[in-house]
Amino acid sequence: MAKQIPYKIYLSEDEIPKQWYNLNAAMKQKHAPFLNPATLQPCTKDDLRPVFCDECVDQEMNMTDEYIDIPEEIRAFYKMYRPSPLVRAYVLEKELGTPAEIYYKFEGNNTSGSHKLNSAVAQAYYAKKQGLKSVTTETGAGQWGTALSMACAFYGLDLIVYMVKVSSEQKPHRKEVMRTYGATVIPSPSDTTEAGRKILAEFPGTGGSLGCAISEAVERAVKSDSCRYVLGSVLDHVLLHQSVIGLESKAALEKYGVQPDMIIGCVGGGSNYGGLIAPFMGDKIKGKNNIDFLGVEPASCPSLTRGKFVYDFCDSAKITPLAKMYTLGCGFMPAPNHAGGLRYHGMSPVVSELYHQGLMRATAVEQTKVFEAAELFARTEGILPAPESSHAIRAAIDEALKCKQTGEKKVILFGLTGTGYFDMTAYKQYNDGTMTDYIPTDADLERGFASIPDIPQNK
Repeated sequence: MAKQIPYKIYLSEDEIPKQWYNLNAAMKQKHAPFLNPATLQPCTKDDLRPVFCDECVDQEMNMTDEYIDIPEEIRAFYKMYRPSPLVRAYVLEKELGTPAEIYYKFEGNNTSGSHKLNSAVAQAYYAKKQGLKSVTTETGAGQWGTALSMACAFYGLDLIVYMVKVSSEQKPHRKEVMRTYGATVIPSPSDTTEAGRKILAEFPGTGGSLGCAISEAVERAVKSDSCRYVLGSVLDHVLLHQSVIGLESKAALEKYGVQPDMIIGCVGGGSNYGGLIAPFMGDKIKGKNNIDFLGVEPASCPSLTRGKFVYDFCDSAKITPLAKMYTLGCGFMPAPNHAGGLRYHGMSPVVSELYHQGLMRATAVEQTKVFEAAELFARTEGILPAPESSHAIRAAIDEALKCKQTGEKKVILFGLTGTGYFDMTAYKQYNDGTMTDYIPTDADLERGFASIPDIPQNK
């Protein structure tokens, strides 16, 4: 007889993963290497060490070890907020009248309010261990900047955060949380860097983008031997750290003999989605399951669904290594919608390669539909979700309603990446009926595509 599944499935502290899962090692077709922008040759570890922490560089280049040990110091920090709960959405299921079973992995049970702390603590730990004095970073909606400010305070590191200007204006209180933890927060683009000044000259009055903020943070970091740049998404080592989400989800479901038919996550740079799907996707590649993986992005910044699979710069000022990924062009300037953490022109090379191989699907949704789903979720499940997370909620609801029409009993798992308590300006606009949807035209996209580098690898 099957066990009765509780509302919340908790693991014990002892069940926090002792190793991260490296999806790169499981992939039969690896993603293309990063390229040095000066030589257009594959990046070496020495190329990356002036920018990133040494241990993160080693993890970034590791394509062979399927499991990588989590240092005990990091696991001890994880115990402050992990394991996070896996929740059966019974009330939402009842409201929808669906035969589907809906589960969500809730990553908002920490002060940063999101999954970002999983990698922030790892990168801060490695920076401290290396003897660095400070780090720089970018942040979109502010979850990553908040998480990293917490981790840097814990390890005694100075932190400068370049926050996308429109997000800093929409979410001033998120900025104050970072400052409370000791971070210096600079709206981006700014006049504090050459990259920022160049972007301001080209796009006067711009609200900025993650690509802009990355440019400024990298420039600041490489000018000091005692400072490094840390990134909250996109790169392989970030997805590696976030695999604790998928590993815990898998362990919790296996306790009750549950196998998901579908796994859904929001995608901006790819960190939470890549972390959620990692061990499940590894099994799919090995032929152990046939899970339907779905990434959900904003219609205003549709890198997977309307982008090109080419080499592009990861930042707007074209100073970072080139990555082969789905991209709208490093010069694409997204609309100032409320999915701040998803407003990135590119996509994780791992996620891009999985999508290119047909191992996952992608869809894009408008923000009014996203907030409609967010409010339904808040009223049924009692958690006010972040706009980013609500993209996954929207898709999960739509899939559950399809099951209602067909009578199919699917098991759906989605990632609830964080809470929306700093996003009340967005909720107010939705409730007031003043929120609008922006979908870029083909002409808008062509302007972004024109910024993609004309290099032999893209011929």
